[in-house]
Amino acid sequence: MSVTTEGRPDSAVAPPPAKPARGRIKCVVWDLDNTLWDGVLLEDADVTLREAVVERVRELDRKGVLHSVASKNDRETALAKLRDLGLDDLFLYPQINWNAKSESIRQIAKALNLGLDAFAFVDDQEFERAEVAHQAPEVTCVDILDLDAALATPEFQPRFVTDESARRREMYRSQLTRDRIEEEFVGTNEEFLASLEMTFTIAPAQRDDLQRAEELTVRTNQLNSTGRTYSYEELDALRESPDHMLLVASLTDRFGSYGKIGLALVEKGTEDGAEDGAPVWRLNMMLMSCRVMSRGVGMVLLNHIMRLAAQAGAVLRADFVETGRNRMMQITYAFAGFREARRDGARVLLEADLSAVQQPPPYVRLEILK
Repeated sequence: MSVTTEGRPDSAVAPPPAKPARGRIKCVVWDLDNTLWDGVLLEDADVTLREAVVERVRELDRKGVLHSVASKNDRETALAKLRDLGLDDLFLYPQINWNAKSESIRQIAKALNLGLDAFAFVDDQEFERAEVAHQAPEVTCVDILDLDAALATPEFQPRFVTDESARRREMYRSQLTRDRIEEEFVGTNEEFLASLEMTFTIAPAQRDDLQRAEELTVRTNQLNSTGRTYSYEELDALRESPDHMLLVASLTDRFGSYGKIGLALVEKGTEDGAEDGAPVWRLNMMLMSCRVMSRGVGMVLLNHIMRLAAQAGAVLRADFVETGRNRMMQITYAFAGFREARRDGARVLLEADLSAVQQPPPYVRLEILK
């Protein structure tokens, strides 16, 4: 007789838990006292830095994992100590105050525009870890004593370390600078965006782009049309396929580069033609980095593909899968003129109104590479 669980037939037995998502952790938030250093700063200014911990911080930083701080401490004293130790540049948007650490992590997540499930929290005190685990269960909590074991798990290990990974902290630091300037800017939002002097570049994907392209499919949640991830090998095969078009988008402004922030995959002519005999293009994947969400460029790549389809006399359809997190991408499609053509549960087929193709906004210079 087959084994059952709690009286359920074998067909109802719960499947095994999913494997941990490789590279899921995008930011590690650190306590300071008896975590980053030995001792309590407000009791003894001569705390001793834990060099092995700092090396782990730097190693993750080189892999593109961000770092911040959530510490119950005097802010100015702790920031001065980090500066003295030459570590202040490693930590983005540090939260040093007397608030609950779960609230500090939420503030960091908001500033970096990352989901809580992309965070790990390292602290020596069981009470603090328990508070975060209760108030923000999506966050991975790590006892400092278990740090090496935790860092060896897949969640902390991105498959690829790209040039962009190594520059990620500086790109986020530039973004925080932009956000601060935006808060202080006097004028309309469009005037602020114009002041950034943005250039949006679209190009066919090259082999050198593919590691970052795979990383984008893994890291992007809110602006991923299907939630599907693609491996380097899959993307390389699609890049060389005559039936597909794989495009990469990047963005720069006067503060520097945002890096490669968009990816689109178009399959050409594999369906029956439309009623009028026109060829059909299928947008299998469309994604944009959440880092550019507030820059008003979310539809530039999509409208470029719509323009190419219109020039080819093709009908453009798009796959969309409701993941629970990609509502913003669904709204982007709607604003671009896509309408629902067919639905099967969470899977939706959209069709574009190619008479509604929009030009890039006036505050962005579009550059198309062949």
